[in-house]
Amino acid sequence: MVLTPVDLDSLSKAELKERHLDLLERFRALEEQMMALKDELARLKGGSGRPPIKPSGMERSSEGKQAKGRTGKSGRGPRNHRLEITEDRIVTADGVPEGSRFKGYQDSLVQDLELRPRVIRVRRERWRTPDGRRLVAAPPAGLEGEFGPTLKRAVLALYHQGQMTSDRLVELLGDLGLAISKREIVRILTAGKDTFLDEANRVLRAGLETASWISVDDTGARHKAANGVTTQIGNAHFTWFSTTGSKSRLNFLSLLRAGHDDYVVNSAALDYMRRQNLAGWAVDALESAPNRHFTDEAGWPAHLDQLGLDRAVTPDPIRLATEGALWGSVQAHGLLPDSVIVSDDAGQFNVGVHALCWIHAERLIHKLTPFTPDQEAARELVRHLIWWLYDDLKAYCRDPTPAAKAALRRRFERRTGFATLDRLLKRLHANKDELLRVLERPEIPLHTNGSENDVRCLVTRRKISAGTRSDIGRDCRDGFLGLMKTCRKLGISFWNYLGNRFGVEHAEPVPDLASVVRARCAA
Repeated sequence: MVLTPVDLDSLSKAELKERHLDLLERFRALEEQMMALKDELARLKGGSGRPPIKPSGMERSSEGKQAKGRTGKSGRGPRNHRLEITEDRIVTADGVPEGSRFKGYQDSLVQDLELRPRVIRVRRERWRTPDGRRLVAAPPAGLEGEFGPTLKRAVLALYHQGQMTSDRLVELLGDLGLAISKREIVRILTAGKDTFLDEANRVLRAGLETASWISVDDTGARHKAANGVTTQIGNAHFTWFSTTGSKSRLNFLSLLRAGHDDYVVNSAALDYMRRQNLAGWAVDALESAPNRHFTDEAGWPAHLDQLGLDRAVTPDPIRLATEGALWGSVQAHGLLPDSVIVSDDAGQFNVGVHALCWIHAERLIHKLTPFTPDQEAARELVRHLIWWLYDDLKAYCRDPTPAAKAALRRRFERRTGFATLDRLLKRLHANKDELLRVLERPEIPLHTNGSENDVRCLVTRRKISAGTRSDIGRDCRDGFLGLMKTCRKLGISFWNYLGNRFGVEHAEPVPDLASVVRARCAA
């Protein structure tokens, strides 16, 4: 690969920062790969790998005593209040002496599960009309095809919520007495799921229109035997996933359009281009062009070529103009109107009103290796001060006041004399506004733990099934996992949700998830 030299003096401060963060991210990835290879080499030689580094305890240390553990009372409390009695069995006592008095019953609850196949023979009447036509009665609702709605619900719940594979589903259902193949399992998982995928996309659109904040994260994915990335978008009320081939900012902005395909050059787009230091002549050309709205991707590249933006200069005018038009589309459709995007400092997420995760920021210092007792003491002192500040930021979120806001902002800077540690503190100071975004928006979280918890189901699925082979398989996996997480956040049973959507007899009603998300986020 031939690298084109870049004149660093011609780059702006924002461009230098972006390149610096990109190099740091690449260095961390290479460092992790190198350490993994060293561990594997050590194991092959009969030794042991790296000792495990315990995660930071900053979040847990700032919680109250009630949240850290049990308070002396054992057990988890009563659970029987959720149970519905379906059968009563009266057991008579043997050998009761004559003259004894009946004192009622001693009740106990025994939970059991009945799993058995239900094979329905649907006998539809056939008629021959006087004119020779053949009439056959229509199948009853829900019993079209070979498999009923209850079986479909069970397959989807076991696959997505139970994290089973299609092979194990075939084996389990076969042991229960059903005749079903792997191909038929795959059809149940993917065929005719447009209504579910549409609801998942409407959940995303409702969240982006009404949420005051969202948190984002991504994780690696395999699709069609190629490496990709799954992006998570969500907050306390919804979750949405999408797997693509890139983790660039262009990709992230495309996802934020929530299904819209247009490119819009409006004031928001032009402001974005100027903040990203797009050349003035390019901004003027885009602003003065008569056509500033493109319904899809077909006409946008030709428009940029016509305006002369296809120049080999740094920064790339086409990339920045496209990013701006995507952000203009997001704003034009009323998405993320004043919402804060909370991320782990990955460069592709730094758009709009941005805030950073304190857990990831402190992790840099937590993983720093000191070489002398003085350096160890300096590191522990800084960690203690960061934890203290973090605890006070959480208290500020509960009761924000102007005096506390000013005091917290002053406590951010510090120097230690430990050169490596001071460089990390300098990096934190460069992100001061994004780390202290909570002072202006106390409703946002201080971390992205929710996003990391959301992507765990994808990591588990990746370990179980490696990757997806078809586009519809990828879309169904992302869509159903997002719907499952959204149901959990809304307090809705995913089992009941599937039963209601498949029309299972006596299934509990479940409202449209997008409407519930919209109401929760707007509350």
